[in-house]
Amino acid sequence: GMSKTFIKTRPMPEEEGSLAAEGGKERGEVTVDDATLFLARFKGGAIGSFEATRFATGRKNYNRFEINGSKGSLVFNLERMNELELYSKEDPTYARGFKTILATEPDHPYVGNWWPPGHIIGYQHSFVHTVYDLLNCIAEDRMPEPNFYDGMRCQQVLNAVSRSAEEGGWVKV
Repeated sequence: GMSKTFIKTRPMPEEEGSLAAEGGKERGEVTVDDATLFLARFKGGAIGSFEATRFATGRKNYNRFEINGSKGSLVFNLERMNELELYSKEDPTYARGFKTILATEPDHPYVGNWWPPGHIIGYQHSFVHTVYDLLNCIAEDRMPEPNFYDGMRCQQVLNAVSRSAEEGGWVKV
């Protein structure tokens, strides 16, 4: 892992509790990273690369996940949350290339409860789905996923990334 703080001071907000990007004349020390990158080796032999940055100028909520394999690739981007990008090596050679799939068909486990095909769902609908899943888990006496254990494991990874950035080497989780 590696982390970097590019901007050492920022304007303080003019009012207490404000999240506004614009601040007053007073400046304060920055105590968070502007960018963090890390590499991962998974138990099954896969490898991964991860990046989080405040310096992705032009990006709004660009949470992008890309999974690449020997037969294809799949991409999800939260800024285009109703779409998937798919590349399949099994397509005929003349038709190979990334395809954008509009995931709004009614057989999708969530979209089918909303609007007709082609009508997108939004960020706010994901919170309704979260509550729906939680209530179903309670009714069926099942542990919801993700849960506190998953959150703890995620935090262990983040702590390992911080240690790796400080120590300059691999850290086992």
